[in-house]
Amino acid sequence: MQKQEFTISAYTENTIGLLNRITIMFTRRRINIESLTVSESAIAGISKFTIVVNDLEDRITKLCVQIERHVEVLKCFYHRNDEIVHQEVALYKVSSEALLAGDQIEKIVRAYHARILEITPTYTVIEKTGHKAETQELFDKLNPYGVIQFIRSGRVAITRSNIEKLSEFLKERDRVQTVLDKQK
Repeated sequence: MQKQEFTISAYTENTIGLLNRITIMFTRRRINIESLTVSESAIAGISKFTIVVNDLEDRITKLCVQIERHVEVLKCFYHRNDEIVHQEVALYKVSSEALLAGDQIEKIVRAYHARILEITPTYTVIEKTGHKAETQELFDKLNPYGVIQFIRSGRVAITRSNIEKLSEFLKERDRVQTVLDKQK
């Protein structure tokens, strides 16, 4: 078996300390988190953890089951890269002097479909949205001109599926609960 990249989506209640408890599960299993983003989901009151890891599928399957054992976790899914659409955002701060010294930085920004967010007398902030390899490649092109600061966000991802797996899970859970209530 070979390690591969997976994106884990864990849907949770917004609870203090849950992030710590989830990351400890990765540490115990010696699974490195490549990227972690937590945000609101499409469902009010539900947060979505988007976690990128490189490991064996059977280990990721077991990890998702373990994550779901937390009371605050509604459901946990994992996806291969071909099952999702994903992006990251990167910000680059370069010297405005370097930007104005010639048109090389401008040409690079245009070639990489990046955009300039802010220009001050001392620095310029450039934004690039894309996959990690794309944002890293732009960094490599800008670095000879003196990148002062660089930051890349964690992955944000949605599935290519026509259905929202969490919504289907919640509908089924509600259906089962209704049946159980009627049996009482």
